[in-house]
Amino acid sequence: MPTELLVVIAFGVDLLCGDPIWLPHPIRLIGYLAGKAERLSRRLIGNESAAGFLTVLVVLSLTGGLVFVALAVGKTIHPLVGDFLAVYFLYTTLAHKDLARHSRTVYDALATGDIDLARKRVAMIVGRDTARLDAEGVSRACAESVAENLVDGVTAPLGAMLYKAVNTMDSMFGYKNAEYRKFGLVPARLDDFCNYLPARVTAFIVVAISGVLGFDSAGAWRIWRRDRKKHASPNSAQTEAAFAGALGLRMGGPNYYFGSLVEKPYIGDSQFPARPDHIIAANRLMSGASVVCLLIFVLLRLSLIKL
Repeated sequence: MPTELLVVIAFGVDLLCGDPIWLPHPIRLIGYLAGKAERLSRRLIGNESAAGFLTVLVVLSLTGGLVFVALAVGKTIHPLVGDFLAVYFLYTTLAHKDLARHSRTVYDALATGDIDLARKRVAMIVGRDTARLDAEGVSRACAESVAENLVDGVTAPLGAMLYKAVNTMDSMFGYKNAEYRKFGLVPARLDDFCNYLPARVTAFIVVAISGVLGFDSAGAWRIWRRDRKKHASPNSAQTEAAFAGALGLRMGGPNYYFGSLVEKPYIGDSQFPARPDHIIAANRLMSGASVVCLLIFVLLRLSLIKL
């Protein structure tokens, strides 16, 4: 079965099913392997940066090797078994449905006025402390998460399982605290490298489609050009700036992480206070950008085949 068709099917399965808890998920296995590799590497190597590098090598080697063997065995049994496994692995790298569903639960809690529940739910998709957030802060944090995770959870994973291994290790080890500042340097930098092009392509797509979806395309372009570098990560502010401009929100700024106030620059202009319906708007932008990215991928694949 052609690769582009496998990707389309995987994208469709994610839209329909999301990530059921009962379904065995390779990302959980990758997380388990990463935890084991971290402990082993720390015992073997005293230098934390070197230990982090060894962890990356071990996890990527095991991930790539296991997926390769599984696909090879599947194709040996029957081509359709190989295609099924390929769709399964591709599907598990995508997170559009889950990101939309989690953000919608935050919206539902805000819509009923349950701010405590909204704080708990938004804490599941953001890294900052949420106990101090009011309704506007929760709405802004949720919209920011959708904007930032569009690349990690949807557009970049169209490049698949090894990328998700890198992204999982960055999520586990990419903290700037005493425990992981040095150890997590390699996975964090590798994640930056892998996301460099997808983040910029996705941001441009968000700018391009925002007007079609009824948002401020001129504002998305202006804020993206102005604020796309206002983040410690070279990639995180790319889509965040485009979303902020399109929605007329001010994102970023000072936030609490692990009980400590972290000063960050603001992204965007505060044309409107963040409201619960901005979460729904952010999901619309995410969905539109996801579909366009998928179409671009398929068209590029078909063009390359014809060449």
